[in-house]
Amino acid sequence: MNVPFSPVVPALPAHVPETAFGIWFLQTPTWTLHVLERALQDLETLIPQRLPAYPVIADVGCGWGRSFKKLHARFAPQRLIGMDIDDAMLKAAAQEAAREGLQVELLQCSSAQMSLPDNSVDLLFCHQTFHHLIEQEAAIQEFFRVLKPGGILLFAESTKRYIHSWIIRLLFRHPMEVQKTADEYLALVRSAGFEVAPQSISYPYLWWSREDLGLLERLFKIKPRAVREETLINLVAIKPTL
Repeated sequence: MNVPFSPVVPALPAHVPETAFGIWFLQTPTWTLHVLERALQDLETLIPQRLPAYPVIADVGCGWGRSFKKLHARFAPQRLIGMDIDDAMLKAAAQEAAREGLQVELLQCSSAQMSLPDNSVDLLFCHQTFHHLIEQEAAIQEFFRVLKPGGILLFAESTKRYIHSWIIRLLFRHPMEVQKTADEYLALVRSAGFEVAPQSISYPYLWWSREDLGLLERLFKIKPRAVREETLINLVAIKPTL
């Protein structure tokens, strides 16, 4: 099955490439089930006035394309677009789409310079991508630009507390100076013009987002503190209608 793939775009902004461990981890069942699937399950519950289908969906930072089938099953797009800055990832995503028998348009572009028209997307999915971006303010403005009025942003992100932890510093690579707290990410999304209702925000505290990987709770039944610095934020943001 032929999957459209638009190759090299010149002068792409700098980004921080992933480590070999990070590239491997994105292909594992742990990532697919405990990170990606858990995020989508949570985000679904946060969507206000959910529609039966969203005709045009963009997956920003689609990586290996493991989200394509999940997005298609949940939101029934007529057009599914996967975007990534890494051409090797896009080639792998094309193979994933072909294996699943899905029609997916693949674009190589930066999240801060998206090659999509204004007001052209109904649902934009950004999962564990934002903490890799150097130009975060430009990226969130691009998200706002390409979404149609009334369109929704599904945003799932690891916070500064998690990205700065010793285990993530050891195994992965990120632009450390741009990492944000949960409150700062929420403020950034709202500053772009998005509306985010309090009931459309979630702060999961999953085992993999803890420095001890949840071992204290699983082995010794020590519950995490109720008051803590959040390691994850999931939210659904809406572009206001004109």
